[in-house]
Amino acid sequence: MESVFDGEARIDIDVATTLLNAPPPGPPSRQTLYIADEDSTICFIGYEVIRWRAWLWKLSCVISLGILSLLGHWFPRLWLRWVAREKAFVESANGFVVVESAYRNITLQPIHILDYRHHISTVFPPDVTSGQHNESYRSSLERKMDEHLDSQGGFLKKLLVVDYRYTRYALDPRTGLFAMVKDWRDPAWTGVAVVHGGVSGDIAKQRIVIFGKNEIDVEGKSISALLFDEIIHPFYIFQIASIFLWSLDDYYYYAFCIALISCASIASTLVETRKTINRMREMSRYTCKLVVLRNDEWIELDSSGLVPGDVVNLSDSECSVIPADLFLLTGDAIINESMLTGESVPVSKIPMKDEDVSQWGKEKTENPKCFLYGGTKIVRIRGYAHDESGKPATALVARTGFNTTKGALVRSMLFPKPIGFKFYRDSIRFIGVLAGIAGIGFCFSAIQFVRIGVPFHTIVVRALDLVTVVVPPALPATLAIGTSFAITRLRKTGIYCTAPSRVNVAGKINVCCFDKTGTLTEDGLDVLGVRGLDRNMQMFGELLEDVYDLPLGNSKASLLHALATCHSLKLVDDEVIGDPLDAKMFEFTKWTLEEGRVSGTGVIKSKGMVIEQAALVQTVVRPPGSAQFRLEDALKGAARHAHFLELGVIRTFEFVSSLRRMSVIVKRLKSSSMEIYVKGAPEVMADICEKESFPQDYDDLLSYYTRRGYRVIAMAGKSVEGLSWLKAQRMKREQAESKLRFLGLIIFENRLKPATASTIQQLRTAHLACRMITGDNPLTAVSVARECSLINQAVHVFAPTFRRGNVSTPSSKIEWTSMDDPLWKLDAYSLKPLTPAPHHMVESDEIGYHDYSLVVSGDIFRWMINYAPLETLQRMLVKTQIFARMSPDEKNEIVERLQNLGYTVLMCGDGANDCAALKAADVGISLSEAEASVAAPFTTTTADIGCVVEVIKEGRAALVTSFSCFKYMALYSLIQFTSVTLLYSFASSLGDFQFLYIDLFIIIPIAVTMGRTLPFPQIHPKRPTASLVSKRVLASIIGQIILTSGFQLWGFLWVKTQSWYTPPPANDPTSDGNHLESTNYENTVLFLISCFQYILVAAVFSIGPPYRKSMWTNAWLMYAMTILSGFNVLVLIAPPKPLQELLTLQMLPMSARVTILVVVFGNVAASLIFEQWGSQTVGGMIGTVMRWWQRGRRRMLGGKVYKAVEGGMR
Repeated sequence: MESVFDGEARIDIDVATTLLNAPPPGPPSRQTLYIADEDSTICFIGYEVIRWRAWLWKLSCVISLGILSLLGHWFPRLWLRWVAREKAFVESANGFVVVESAYRNITLQPIHILDYRHHISTVFPPDVTSGQHNESYRSSLERKMDEHLDSQGGFLKKLLVVDYRYTRYALDPRTGLFAMVKDWRDPAWTGVAVVHGGVSGDIAKQRIVIFGKNEIDVEGKSISALLFDEIIHPFYIFQIASIFLWSLDDYYYYAFCIALISCASIASTLVETRKTINRMREMSRYTCKLVVLRNDEWIELDSSGLVPGDVVNLSDSECSVIPADLFLLTGDAIINESMLTGESVPVSKIPMKDEDVSQWGKEKTENPKCFLYGGTKIVRIRGYAHDESGKPATALVARTGFNTTKGALVRSMLFPKPIGFKFYRDSIRFIGVLAGIAGIGFCFSAIQFVRIGVPFHTIVVRALDLVTVVVPPALPATLAIGTSFAITRLRKTGIYCTAPSRVNVAGKINVCCFDKTGTLTEDGLDVLGVRGLDRNMQMFGELLEDVYDLPLGNSKASLLHALATCHSLKLVDDEVIGDPLDAKMFEFTKWTLEEGRVSGTGVIKSKGMVIEQAALVQTVVRPPGSAQFRLEDALKGAARHAHFLELGVIRTFEFVSSLRRMSVIVKRLKSSSMEIYVKGAPEVMADICEKESFPQDYDDLLSYYTRRGYRVIAMAGKSVEGLSWLKAQRMKREQAESKLRFLGLIIFENRLKPATASTIQQLRTAHLACRMITGDNPLTAVSVARECSLINQAVHVFAPTFRRGNVSTPSSKIEWTSMDDPLWKLDAYSLKPLTPAPHHMVESDEIGYHDYSLVVSGDIFRWMINYAPLETLQRMLVKTQIFARMSPDEKNEIVERLQNLGYTVLMCGDGANDCAALKAADVGISLSEAEASVAAPFTTTTADIGCVVEVIKEGRAALVTSFSCFKYMALYSLIQFTSVTLLYSFASSLGDFQFLYIDLFIIIPIAVTMGRTLPFPQIHPKRPTASLVSKRVLASIIGQIILTSGFQLWGFLWVKTQSWYTPPPANDPTSDGNHLESTNYENTVLFLISCFQYILVAAVFSIGPPYRKSMWTNAWLMYAMTILSGFNVLVLIAPPKPLQELLTLQMLPMSARVTILVVVFGNVAASLIFEQWGSQTVGGMIGTVMRWWQRGRRRMLGGKVYKAVEGGMR
């Protein structure tokens, strides 16, 4: 493969190239690119049009009356083979690029030539590594390179670019390969000091050419373009062809009615599409006035004119939303990032440092602590005021337009991941089978037509007409009915769906994943109390529920001061904002926080240069009743002039998820020392605290609280004598967070939401697997899982630890031990329990598959993904019910790994840090109403997991409804096909108004009302099938076809044996037109019997329990069936004269009418009995035949790997 793709390093198995034959010799014509935003790959293949073939194609399109053109549009690979040939990228300036996505969708993108005469380093990296290629390859590339690049000065002569899905790719003439423009980094950005000057006007113009305007402008198609796209869809082309055919056949009324329905359908689709596009454009577009540094002058500029490298004055700009991706240079900012994360808790931002610039340039990643994401809302922007004029908050533009994070989010909504749902695939195949049946039927009819002497043109029209009978034009519309009713019902319960196709997928869900905090449990945490150290003995003291009971102790570093200062809270408009856990902890202290009145900055120098500016004091906290703060006390070394107790936070080391802790340096304004306080997960304290500072009962107490579901945070601290402000600013984090003394624990209680336990119980009763994916402690997660019955109380839970090595060591050894008894372990390979300790009174072979469960932490998960045997990894994924200490990326990976095992995954979260997982899941439900939730297919206004049950119930009902409608439309087609085929045998057919009566007055009311049946109140343990070729479905359809055809054949033969029967007149081969006579006894009998059959099969296929309520509860369907049945009886027994003439019916004796009515009742009874009992028997027989057919062959599990894994563990 590497030779095909010109030595590209990353070739993923999910990319299937359009052409796998060898590429032409010379420079590269194929390339695979990794798209980090989507975590997928795309393939570029260069092409050029062969002129003589293009003219031949156009001529063929004219000759075929546009049919070939349509085929080329629907199947672009066909057009490519006929008209184009593969060509190297550097040689295809007049050509185009075929872009193939990871899902085998291909699009043709033109190559644009930009007149761009600037240095190559303004678009591409200065240095590139040449691949391992032969001499002829390099020489041919160098010859072409001269057309694009002045090799002496390094200036480009022209630039080839491809714009694909709002992302620009530029061709590097040195390699002959494309590179994403958004990955370019300015080589001049070597440190913070060099980026403060902004860019010149000339550079700004040059970057506008490359990066485009700073706009997220979704392309809005005109009404005519949308109409054209809609009309050339295969479904509407089939409609148009059918209408034309019926007009030729003199079925004017029927053709007019279908044309009217089609126009109404197209109009409604256009209106809805237009609304969606406008809504997307309004959501994504944003402009504001900014103050920007250009040519060393501050000027006012519209945000659409921003380019990477611009420096923006945020303090003086008129913007409420961040207009591009920015790095904060000076000042501080508080940002609401709910647009990205769904979490409405504001986030504090700090100025960037040199290491952040280096990380941006080399690793192409940003430090989120100093990065302002485009589209996020500004809560507060503040500069540092050190004199009267003040110094504004400034920021550096990093990315613009669709290259921003918001642009990536909009792209993910415009181009969602396609879903390969079995029902949709099978429905297309089934339509193909129906078309095949039409062909077979016509072959028999054609032989009869020729024997009778029917003209050739009539035979052709009749053949095409038979296709429209068997493949009904209304079929696709009826399949969407159940989904649209389900979406309407969900909306009434406060659940909104942005992806209708996911409703049916929800019917096949077999594993439900949940975030913990904010999803299973309440958002807010309440402080249960604190456990400090006992003064007299090395043990924990009592649980203190009131802060006034907390002793200060003899040490300068105290637990109370740690609780009051070790947080990242801010004060905005006299309101304390920040992380809910921090807010609850600070509220517990009853201290007050001040910010904003504090002014002044300090300068940090290195080798005489200012490398950073920082606030002297970030926040100040005071106990109740303390005096006011004075700025000069922040710098005093002694305490003799301090008049009050007050703590000033001098520096903050923000929370880092990999370290699982944060810390602050605090100036106690009564002493010459400074204190350092650390807050973090209890597990990490052993690495940074002195061992003798821990109480003897540390592990026991920690285990006690975490097992009961409490959230436990550990506090540690130390005092550093003589530490100055400047030294504190220069201190490294590793130095600050070392040799600490453990101070105590603060315990939070996290209550379950009221609906959690009952919902989990319903899901487990329905045999749906439930998983918890959380960032919390494993013990806490297990406790919450037991409390809500996600894990049974009697189940043994095993957790892994590294017995040797760590997450980055391939040879590490993992040991799985029971959380209740460390002596009981699992086999490290098979993950089956070993012989338990004697006191368990149970043998290992008595422990069943459902008697134990696994909990896995993030580091173990990462190691197993990278290094564990595949069998063990698969068993872990299948058996683990709790994934703890998981990062947002790991949550996403868990969902994708479960999908790879064949699970259909539902993910439910509050959007805080699981946006990626919500998007990756087959069905994602966001409990947040923030903007980020638009990335999830479902959102809900009620913030509990009860919505999961509703979505699954509606999904199953919609899936079963789609099946019912499909089966009904298939039977309707075949019933009509049987009638028409029997009539064709003597050159007759149904009349125009007979077709109208069947299709408009019987089929449409029933097809529409069938979808109104409500879902069943309980979720059944067995999922509905999503396969149209399953044994039960095939048995049902085949059996009903035989029954309905048999009764029609009886009527066709019976009428000829009656004494009152007169045969139809012989066909006149010389008659003009394509019309076939419909006034005869055979036509009347078949029409009357079939009219009842259309209603009968609706009743047979209106599946009720266990997925939908009984048919009798659907009032609309019952009204329609009753009225139509009554009207059919009227037409049969006593038809009004005008109606009889309109429907071209022959007058039958009363005895014959009664006979037909009795036969109809017999048909009803036979069909209902077969559907209830016979289809199971026939299904069993089909299953036996299929097993015999597959005997001796390798059994395919259809992608359901998890079933084989479960079978191996039982």
